[in-house]
Amino acid sequence: MGLRDEIFEQPEVADRLLRDARTQVDAVASRARESQVQYGLIAARGSSDHAATYAQYALGAVARLPVALATPSLLTRYGRAPAFGQALVIGISQSGRSPDVVEVLAEGRRQGAVTVALTNDPDSPLAEAAEFLVDLCAGPELSIAATKTYSASVLAVAMLAAAMGGPDAGADLASVPAAMREGLGEEESARAASHAHRSLKSAAVLGRGYNLATALEWALKLKELAYVRAQGYSTAEFQHGPAASLPTGGQLLAVSARGPMQDELGEVIVNLQRARRARVLLASDDLARAPAGATVLPFSASLPEWLSPLAAIVPIQLFCYHLARAKELDVESPRGLRKVTLTR
Repeated sequence: MGLRDEIFEQPEVADRLLRDARTQVDAVASRARESQVQYGLIAARGSSDHAATYAQYALGAVARLPVALATPSLLTRYGRAPAFGQALVIGISQSGRSPDVVEVLAEGRRQGAVTVALTNDPDSPLAEAAEFLVDLCAGPELSIAATKTYSASVLAVAMLAAAMGGPDAGADLASVPAAMREGLGEEESARAASHAHRSLKSAAVLGRGYNLATALEWALKLKELAYVRAQGYSTAEFQHGPAASLPTGGQLLAVSARGPMQDELGEVIVNLQRARRARVLLASDDLARAPAGATVLPFSASLPEWLSPLAAIVPIQLFCYHLARAKELDVESPRGLRKVTLTR
């Protein structure tokens, strides 16, 4: 079992999560309604933190619940716990063992907040600290780079948003596994793109809205697997200064899904192509509207925008995998990394 195998497991993981975690998710949503939660607070690290970024948009738009990201060091280093009030406190961790994430959940429960652990280990300290558990149902993930646990975390968040958003909010969730399988069918496109960009050493990675999380995760996978100095940005934030750092001929990666963010991203790309001769690799579900000259990494157009990160991430993971292979790097043992990082 290796990284590529775990990437290819994702449709089955999604099927299992949709089937087996429904009762757990509905219980959280019911408790949140009974407690009249006013906002969400999420503690997470690494790829899980990008799932938390997705949650800010999914819970905000679908469930109308504002979401903030926790600052665990306030508890673990400064000893100054914020007042959580009527919060839905969520911890996201594939291992459930990161002490700082666990402490946020434990403090939330001490204060009487609704607490839920999204983890791949139902026997973990995080699961024990929380009032509610949503098991990610991903099975053992042995590769250091998170793939199936990342998409499972995003899907669990989407399920929770749908459960809190009303009876019709989750109508498209059943289409997620098929969209993932469609993305796996783009492996040759991902392989070809990786060979075309095998000299990649640095890149800006753009996304906005729901797919800001995808851009951040893409940048992280490039760092972990292919040792690329990649930085993920909101398309809006990139225009407020960071765009100046893109050199002439620099590499620009971007994620675009059909929706209100699509036109803005296209304009930014075209402007940077003209002004900086930027080389562009675009992950997109709308090939007809890709900027001229961009290399396109397709993903399924079958999902609405709020679920599109679950389709987009699959060919992106395959691109990063094949880029590392093209550079003759060890995708199973990236330098200086461990599967579980115990931050405090």
